[in-house]
Amino acid sequence: MARPHEGTITSNGPVWSSPIKEPHSRQKHQVHLLSNSVESRMESCCLVCLGNNSCRTVRSRTKLMSVLIERGKPHESHSIFNSLVEEGHRPSLITYTTLVAALTRQRRFKSIPSILSKVEENGMKPDSILFNAMINAFTEAGKLHDAMKIFRKMEEYGCRPTTSTFNTLIKGYGIAGKPEESLKLLELMSKYENAKPNDRTYNILVRAWCNKNKIDEAWNVVYKMVSSGTQPDVVTFNTLARAYAENGETIRAERMIFEMQSNNVDPNERTCGIIINGHCKEGNMADALRFVYRMKDLGVPPNLVVFNSLIKGFLDITDTDGISEVLTLMEEFGVKPDVITFSTIMNAWGSAGLMDKCQDIFNDMVKSRIEPDVHAFSILAKGYVRAGETGKAESLLASMAKSGVHPNVVIFTTIISGWCSSGKMDRAMRVFEKMCEMDISPNLKTFETLIWGYGEAKQPLKAEELLQIMEEKGVSPEKKTIQLVSEAWLAIGLATEAKRVAHGTEEESEDMQKIQNEEIPLKNLDTVYKKQNSRASYSNILQVPGVVANGSSAASTRSQMLSKGFEYSSESTLKASKTIILSHTSGFKVQPLIICRRQLQSLVGPHGNTVNTCRMVFIN
Repeated sequence: MARPHEGTITSNGPVWSSPIKEPHSRQKHQVHLLSNSVESRMESCCLVCLGNNSCRTVRSRTKLMSVLIERGKPHESHSIFNSLVEEGHRPSLITYTTLVAALTRQRRFKSIPSILSKVEENGMKPDSILFNAMINAFTEAGKLHDAMKIFRKMEEYGCRPTTSTFNTLIKGYGIAGKPEESLKLLELMSKYENAKPNDRTYNILVRAWCNKNKIDEAWNVVYKMVSSGTQPDVVTFNTLARAYAENGETIRAERMIFEMQSNNVDPNERTCGIIINGHCKEGNMADALRFVYRMKDLGVPPNLVVFNSLIKGFLDITDTDGISEVLTLMEEFGVKPDVITFSTIMNAWGSAGLMDKCQDIFNDMVKSRIEPDVHAFSILAKGYVRAGETGKAESLLASMAKSGVHPNVVIFTTIISGWCSSGKMDRAMRVFEKMCEMDISPNLKTFETLIWGYGEAKQPLKAEELLQIMEEKGVSPEKKTIQLVSEAWLAIGLATEAKRVAHGTEEESEDMQKIQNEEIPLKNLDTVYKKQNSRASYSNILQVPGVVANGSSAASTRSQMLSKGFEYSSESTLKASKTIILSHTSGFKVQPLIICRRQLQSLVGPHGNTVNTCRMVFIN
């Protein structure tokens, strides 16, 4: 129990709050709203809080909770709340509202409804701000039924919903792909005096229809918006422009500039970025470059986002002359390349299988004092894995540590996939263990990559053991995961064990049906994607952009970033790989394993070593 603070008394009476348990199948991962020590009957109580006065400690801790949430540390914010109650303080409504925000970030939605009863137990009445925070939590979780329950409780508690309340719900239904329900809420708003639709309300509705690719309906909302006396703003028009661009109609998106000007709305950098990015995606680089020059007339200087889009667009069509022009424009506008610029070029080299060039760009970025981020390292790792150089990919982890860049689950899974593809499961597990030691949680793709690897290595026991590790790590397998384990057994000829593993799934695939009927011959069930060994030449090839960041002239920049007449050989193309395509379903239950290890060894050898017959790489 915490040591009583000054100004507190010890009491045997009721405490301010009690633990709220969230149902969870794994007790070891169960987290309480409050720490276990709060359950003690002897608690210290703050004299200020007992007198229903404003407690300075509560105010300061609540502010600290907010700061921690903003810094991406909701778990620590939650701990501050626990210690506050543990020390005998009574949380305020603002404290509880902040707690809802912390629980939302942690995605612990089941703990949120019980907060209302705790507020009442402390003699307080929930306000609209607390209700709005709870509604926002459930809409973010996609639990609109629960969000509407909270909405109805507002009136039960005498709280009138506000415009913010409706905007949150309208947004939730829009994200869920139900703009029709959002429209019903808009009509419901008219019944409340203090809940009038504003520009944000209409913009949310416009986006909801655009996301459904129903742009005509979005325009109807705009007309309704104008008739209500609310003028469309730059957000409204940008949303419509984005919808046109994503639908492959960037020319129509560009025409939105005239609509904006006729409504006295000035286009901004985002407007121009949407249009340029749209032209780039459609491969219309001439139109993209033309619009950059038009930006001068609009009074909107092109920014780094625009230039990065242009570079990527020209890289996609291998137009190095276009890249040269973009680099010249960047210099004219005084825009320096950033980590995204370099990463975009790196990715182009990595995708082409030219890792020496990719590494050169990375090295030049570091020399230019531009700090690489985890994405830049991930591009390198992905490239090395594709090139069959997983050792170099793994060595990047040490480089990241020296650079102070914390690796994520993506780069670890990429490296693991490389070792699995080459049949070196001991090294794959070594990387997995290092990942766990660094408190980086493996995800479903990580486990499925390892399971696939053990299946290829003819070690189904190891593959099945990973299901237990998944349970311990709190990762729920899907039916696809179970099928991977089942196919691992099938690969060594044990159809009975394959059937046992697949037996508990909600639906058995056609392959599993054939296994039960013993109709499937022992063969690989994967789909092979072969990449042709072809020679791809570039008339101009990107070179190290070292001088760009050092402020050299445009001519010098082009000469160092581009070279003519380069052709790479077929040896540098990506190695062919095989990929298993499985159905995406959920639910699993594996029956106990009954197999003699001697029987297994007779099939796969005493050490479980077999020739790796196919390759697979799970890469984001």
